[in-house]
Amino acid sequence: MPHYQPPLRDMQFVMHELLNVVDELKMLPAHADIDADTINAVLEEGGKFAAEVIAPINLSGDAEGCKLDKTTHEVTPPKGFKEAYKQYVEGGWPALSCDPDFGGQGLPHLVNQFFYEMLNSANQAWTMYPGLSHGAYEALHAHGTPEQKALYLPKLTSGEWTGTMCLTEPHCGTDLGLLRTKAEPQADGSYKITGQKIFISAGEHDMAENIVHLVLARLPDAPAGSKGISLFVVPKFNVNADGSIGSRNGIYCGGLEHKMGIHGNATAQMVLDGAVGTLVGEPNRGLAAMFVMMNAARLGVGNQSLGLTEVAYQNAVAYAKDRIQMRALSGPKAPDKAADPIIVHPDVRKMLLTARAYAEGARMLQGYTVLQLDKALKSDDEDERKEADAEVALLTPIIKAFITDNGWIATSHCMQVFGGHGFIHEWGMEQFVRDARINMIYEGTNTIQSLDLLGRKVLGNNGATLKKFGKKIAAFIEEEGTNEAMQEFVNPLADLGDKVNKLTQEIGMKAFGNPDEVGAAAVDYLRVVGHMTFAFFFAQAAKIALAKKDSGDPFYTAKLATARFYFAKLLPETASLIRTARAGLSPLMEMDEALF
Repeated sequence: MPHYQPPLRDMQFVMHELLNVVDELKMLPAHADIDADTINAVLEEGGKFAAEVIAPINLSGDAEGCKLDKTTHEVTPPKGFKEAYKQYVEGGWPALSCDPDFGGQGLPHLVNQFFYEMLNSANQAWTMYPGLSHGAYEALHAHGTPEQKALYLPKLTSGEWTGTMCLTEPHCGTDLGLLRTKAEPQADGSYKITGQKIFISAGEHDMAENIVHLVLARLPDAPAGSKGISLFVVPKFNVNADGSIGSRNGIYCGGLEHKMGIHGNATAQMVLDGAVGTLVGEPNRGLAAMFVMMNAARLGVGNQSLGLTEVAYQNAVAYAKDRIQMRALSGPKAPDKAADPIIVHPDVRKMLLTARAYAEGARMLQGYTVLQLDKALKSDDEDERKEADAEVALLTPIIKAFITDNGWIATSHCMQVFGGHGFIHEWGMEQFVRDARINMIYEGTNTIQSLDLLGRKVLGNNGATLKKFGKKIAAFIEEEGTNEAMQEFVNPLADLGDKVNKLTQEIGMKAFGNPDEVGAAAVDYLRVVGHMTFAFFFAQAAKIALAKKDSGDPFYTAKLATARFYFAKLLPETASLIRTARAGLSPLMEMDEALF
């Protein structure tokens, strides 16, 4: 069975040495009293919950899966899941970053994000049950009526109830303008909602006493397309005025999807048969409200792949140190043994270091982005809030797509390290690969994220937000320009920054002539910009490590070696990506459809 050790030391490095989060957070009135000891203590306890409570039921949960009683429409998660959720609630973990006005602890989102990284490493399928509740909470907190907030937020905060997002329908995925679910207004101000939703993660289970579904549907007079979508809150059990559980609502699980991975999570086909719901936000403006939840989910999905990358790396390293196969080409490294441990072989090290670098890079990018999210939500300076919010919007598609692409690469590499054993369920590696694959698909496929980044976030405002982020990179390059020890990091970063600027302008000019040029270049472009962000953070990490390389702490030696590996072996991928992005639309479209 795989093992998991929370990477607390690297988390502390990112928070306290790279990002100086305490000083940054103290500038926000809501977090003026925050301190490093509190953050560290919370994450240490969170790591224990992840490693000791939910990691042991990951492999068994994958093998067992969820069971649907087609008579009652009730779903039973794998053995141990419900009991683990009870411990999660009793520990106060759902309330970590929630508003104290609704029973929350009011800690920064950054703390919750690092906690969830550990949960995802330990058991992604289990973590999805409480994970979606945060998005439902955020959507209702931002757009709910006072009555909806009073009714639902305390229960979501406590974890007594969980939440879902019901978007996709059998005939439409990302193109929500095609959805058909109907909402009929009632005399009492409620709505009766009828339709079908599919791929609803954690859509039905018995782990909490109620499930709060956020459902997209159309009003009778709604305009066609995405401008005619409204958002409704539809509980599994109707809720009485005093907050108590009422009658069973007309929303139920009609079937469970049989999936490649995340078997322990109930991916449900949800049927709405006159289900009672209430409107969230304005009529026909449901997507604006739902995007609060969707953006939170996209950050969360990036965090899922970070978690899987970390746990896969840990297990692959342990195996590579123990497994003996062949001799090193340069001669025996373990002459007392029949063969050398496979960690001596260069390509095994390449696979391990790829996973390590992608985990550490993702952790830095996630930490930085969620720190900006805390500023966007809690700063008392309007300009700072707007600037931070724009930066979060820019980086969100990169987190979702780049980190999940890397997670697929990393978990595959780590499975490869195990050789034939990696293909066997009991070692856990093939589960990490299967679980990682969904992260590239749901919450908007990675192609959709690429189009969002290039088309909307970059070209949509003539690159203004990207240029602001680029100025931070340029300032760092300028600061370290005369530091001889930093040239191996600063020079490639500066070169890539220039190339990104030129590539952006080139694609923008092509898009004036044919907008499809954006679609042809977007996926490659996002990966290039993703590498630029990782390079920026690895260069900063290298600066810290260089300053402390003589401290005697092997952590900094390893950090510097990982940064050097990233710049030497992974960053050069950008050269081919830029070339293929520049190849443009023609090679993709010149073949007639009939020839496919």
